[in-house]
Amino acid sequence: MSEPEVLLDKRDGLGLVTLNRPKAINALNHPMTQAILAALREWARDDEVRAVVVTGAGERGLCAGGDIVGIYHDAKDGAGGADSPSGRFWRDEYILNAYIARYPKPYVVVMDGIVMGGGVGLSGHGSHRIVTERSKIGMPETGIGFVPDVGGTYLLAHTPGEIGTHVALTTSPMTAGDAIAAGFADYFVPTEDIPALLSALRTSEPDVAIAKFARPAPVSALAGQRDWIDTCYSADTVEEIVARLQAHPAPSAQRAAGDILSKSPVALKVTLRSLRRARGSANLERVLDAEYRVSVAALRSHDLVEGIRAQVIDKDREPRWRPAALAEVTAAQVDSYFTALGDGELKLVAPEGHP
Repeated sequence: MSEPEVLLDKRDGLGLVTLNRPKAINALNHPMTQAILAALREWARDDEVRAVVVTGAGERGLCAGGDIVGIYHDAKDGAGGADSPSGRFWRDEYILNAYIARYPKPYVVVMDGIVMGGGVGLSGHGSHRIVTERSKIGMPETGIGFVPDVGGTYLLAHTPGEIGTHVALTTSPMTAGDAIAAGFADYFVPTEDIPALLSALRTSEPDVAIAKFARPAPVSALAGQRDWIDTCYSADTVEEIVARLQAHPAPSAQRAAGDILSKSPVALKVTLRSLRRARGSANLERVLDAEYRVSVAALRSHDLVEGIRAQVIDKDREPRWRPAALAEVTAAQVDSYFTALGDGELKLVAPEGHP
């Protein structure tokens, strides 16, 4: 028999979650999400569990994101809507993201290697987020005609300055230093010390164990480029952001403009609106509710199918976006992504006493 896709264990006062699809860089699917949520709920009530520890099997990363091949088939076959397989997956996934953010016990996650999309949802809302020199953290959604989700727009909208807008629109991955500077992670621990850290967690509280192995955060290249990032990305439209980047003398700014122009025009505009709305939202739950509407709407879009086809199915890396240019995307098209879902709404509510 093959091993389970997520390993769950309880020992030495720890609830241990190991994502166990190493060949797929531990990409998250619906059964895995359901299993993790059930385990977290059980451990929250278990006095024997002091803390939860989340890791990924293999050497490549914690989690490369959601299993987008299934999403591709849903979208391609017209099986959209909140009650579609993808809609049900996202519902449980976003419930899990919100639960992690409010978890009553320490939630320690090792963000070693690749951490993308859904992997950010599993890690970015935790209480003790550890990165290594191998960490590559990002939200690559606009490159497949999708929009950052799993609470990603909340995290991106609350980075210092406009770092989050840059990361979201270009899909540029963050290093360990970037992730700490942007508020996606808390501690830097070298990869070689992770096994000893995991062992120390068995006998020490997380704050004590992590303090033994944490090192100063590496320098963040993104934080060092705040001058042009904040100037260019503070614009109100994607077109103006691109124009400012193209006009800026910094080579990194001009490269960013090119990166943005290769992404789905409609996804870019929906993403920018989502980020600006998330910046003014009172709590993560409201942002996840809004993200759910956007994700369900994306299932009906041409660009999600085309983006996954180009990047994952055929791998020709030549998506044919529709509309093909930013100027051709109408306000009505962007508005359609934020339409209420009626009985299909996610309807998350922050716990009493929280904003």
